[in-house]
Amino acid sequence: MNLDATSQLIQAPSRTGLVAEALRRAILTGELAAGQPLVETDLARRFGISKTPVREALKTLVGAGLVTMSEYKGATVRVVDETMANNVFDVRTLLEPVAVARTVERGFDVELAQSALDRASAATDEAERSLANRDFHQLLYSNCGNDILVDMLNGLREQTALITVNTWTQKPSWDHEATEHADILAAARAGDSGLAAELVLNHIRRFETRAIGQIKDPA
Repeated sequence: MNLDATSQLIQAPSRTGLVAEALRRAILTGELAAGQPLVETDLARRFGISKTPVREALKTLVGAGLVTMSEYKGATVRVVDETMANNVFDVRTLLEPVAVARTVERGFDVELAQSALDRASAATDEAERSLANRDFHQLLYSNCGNDILVDMLNGLREQTALITVNTWTQKPSWDHEATEHADILAAARAGDSGLAAELVLNHIRRFETRAIGQIKDPA
């Protein structure tokens, strides 16, 4: 999404949210590259607004893990490195299969999950596909009955999306993920919580291997 075009949509009541969403999409499409400085005055000028909503939007993205803040460098687009990816996938493998098993047992909106997969398949760019992919995973764990568990997994959503886009941009592997997602959803439809959890765990581990491989050898 072009940042200049997005600025025309911004209105006072929701400036911070719209700026945050525009920056999020720009980061996930690569329009704002990893390590790129995010200067408040430049962004405020581009959006045609004051620095305050820009500053608040950057804080939101820092909390989401898409932007880093340094006392000396200021705000920059987060760089996906091996440590970050390992940490994200480590937590997901520990928590997500459990949350998915419980959600399947308790029930969830299967058709909405299918809709997320359909959106991912029809996506026209990697950011859109990654966000649909994120929505699918969230639906699979969202009704686990443990708000703390859901909050912890939600806290990893944006970082997972950033890693995913980084991986797909360098070496597209959506066909692999799409097949695995379909298998997971089929197990969930059948009410097989154990199989769904096992498939989710294997899915996360396989993608971790691909992602780390891309980080180590981006060629």
